[in-house]
Amino acid sequence: MVVLPTRHLYGLGVDALNPRAVERVFTAKQRPRQQPLLILVASPAEAGIYARGIDARATALMHAFWPGKLTIVLPAGPLLPEALMGGTGRIGIRLVAHPVSRHLVRALGRPITASSANLSGHPGCRRIEDLQPAILAAADLVLDAGPLLPGIGSTVVDVQPDVVRILREGAVKVDAIRTIIDGPVAGP
Repeated sequence: MVVLPTRHLYGLGVDALNPRAVERVFTAKQRPRQQPLLILVASPAEAGIYARGIDARATALMHAFWPGKLTIVLPAGPLLPEALMGGTGRIGIRLVAHPVSRHLVRALGRPITASSANLSGHPGCRRIEDLQPAILAAADLVLDAGPLLPGIGSTVVDVQPDVVRILREGAVKVDAIRTIIDGPVAGP
């Protein structure tokens, strides 16, 4: 398990295809198992390996807002461990924005998790020195990229057959999504 920089917060990354590694994230964060974890991929094409149902709407969102600003929730593909999905059968996917994490995903050749590096229910951290001791103790490696720039987290959208549902508004505003999507968009 590695502490790694994402756009604005440090995250906990493990091989997303390794069920034991995924379990370590839940344990380290004290995160309820019904709360899914998202995965980071190195390219939009890679998203198609780990998710099903990538339609024209999902593709348009990827092209408009990746890397980093948008997490897209889709039906999970068969390669992903059930634990990632929290019982939903769906997976959040984001194209990694931070260059350190992007190189890590490419070097591994597989997706990694990117849950914030904090105990569940506590705020995320922009600086390594602000991480909770329990998180540091659980990590095998810390990739310190210095203080990360302040900013808003990714917007999370669930692309369903009949609607694109905004689960969390963040860096991408709902109006911007509506300009890209041909069809219904339900706000948060």
